[in-house]
Amino acid sequence: MAELGPVADKATSYFYALLFVRHPDLRELFPAAMDTQRDRLFKALLAAAQHVDDTATLTEYLSRLGRGHRKYGTLPAHYPAVGECLLAALSRYASVTWSEATEAAWARVYTAVSQIMIDAAAEDEVRAPAWWQAEIVGHERRTRDIAVVTVRPDQPYPFLAGQYTSLETPWWPRVWRHYSFSAAPRPDGLLSFHVKAVPAGWVSNALVHRARPGDVLRLGPPTGSMIVDHSTDNGLLCLGGGTGIAPIKALVEDVAEHGRRRPVEVFYGARHDDDLYDIDTLLSLQRSHPWISVRPVVSDGPTRCLSGELPHIVRQYGPWNAYDAYLSGPPGMIRSGVDTLVGIGIPPHRIRHDSIDELPEFTS
Repeated sequence: MAELGPVADKATSYFYALLFVRHPDLRELFPAAMDTQRDRLFKALLAAAQHVDDTATLTEYLSRLGRGHRKYGTLPAHYPAVGECLLAALSRYASVTWSEATEAAWARVYTAVSQIMIDAAAEDEVRAPAWWQAEIVGHERRTRDIAVVTVRPDQPYPFLAGQYTSLETPWWPRVWRHYSFSAAPRPDGLLSFHVKAVPAGWVSNALVHRARPGDVLRLGPPTGSMIVDHSTDNGLLCLGGGTGIAPIKALVEDVAEHGRRRPVEVFYGARHDDDLYDIDTLLSLQRSHPWISVRPVVSDGPTRCLSGELPHIVRQYGPWNAYDAYLSGPPGMIRSGVDTLVGIGIPPHRIRHDSIDELPEFTS
C-alpha cells in the first residue's frame, strides 16, 4: 500500500482502461464522464484491503456497498472481471513489493470482499428493489440556487429521519449523487430534498434549474447512520450548515412525532442572512414545540443573527454534557465541528455524522 500510494491515480486509470478493454460490456455500468466515479470503486477496494482484519467493520462497509451497487446493474458475474483487472493494476504499479505471496494475499482479500458484497446484494434483492422510480410533484425555488424538490416514489420507500439516498436524473444517466431527506417519513409517502446548484455540479444544476413536476428520477436505497436514538432522554445538539439543515429538520420532526419532550438545540449556519432559506420552517417548529431552540448563525456580512463560525458559536453556549450531537453540512464544517465538540467534552461516540467520503451533495 505504501508503494502504491504515490501512483494511485495512475493505477486507477490503468485499472479502468484494462477493465473496459478486456470487458467492454461493463462500460455501460459507468457514467459517460468518469471524473467523480473513477476513483470510487478502486478506493473502495483498497480501503477494504486495509480493514481485512476488522471483520465487523469490513462486513458492514461492504454490505452497504454491495446493496448500493445493485442500482448500477452490478451482477455476481461482474466481480471476477473486476478482480482480474485489479490484480493486474496492482502488479504493474507495486512491482517492487509484488510477489507470488502478495498476489495470493490480494486474491484471498478480493474473494472475501466480493463474496460479502454478492451475499448482501442477494439478501437485499429479496426485500427491496434495486432502485425506485420517483416522480417530481413539487419544485420550489427558495433562492436563486436552492430548490426544495418533492417526489412521489412508485412504491413504498422505507427510511429513517437523518438518512440520505443516492439520486439519478434523466439528464445524466448513471451519474448518482447523495441527498439527505429533508423531512421525517410522512403518511403520504412523499420525499423531499434540499438541493443547491454549485459550479460544475451536473446533478445539482439539473435539479435546481431544469427539473419540473412530472419529471421522473431514480432513487437508490436509503443509507446513513445519523439517526435519533429513541431509547435515551439525552438532548439533541444539532449543527446544520447550508443545505445540511435538511436532515437536521428531519431529525427534529422525528423527535416531535415521538412525543417526548427532549431538549433540542439547533444551530443553523449560513454565510449570509439570505442563505437561511429554511429558517421560517424551523422557527415554526420552535413555536409549536417549546423544547426546541433554534439559533441562526451567519459567518459573513451584517446580520441580525449570531455572527461567527458555527462551531465557535456553539462553544459559547451549553454545557452540552447531557446532549447527543448531530452534524450535517460541508466536510470542513463537520471536521471543525467534531474537533470543537470533542474539545468541550462531548465523547466521540455521542457525536453523529455521516462518513465524510459519503456526504450528501453539498459541493458537486
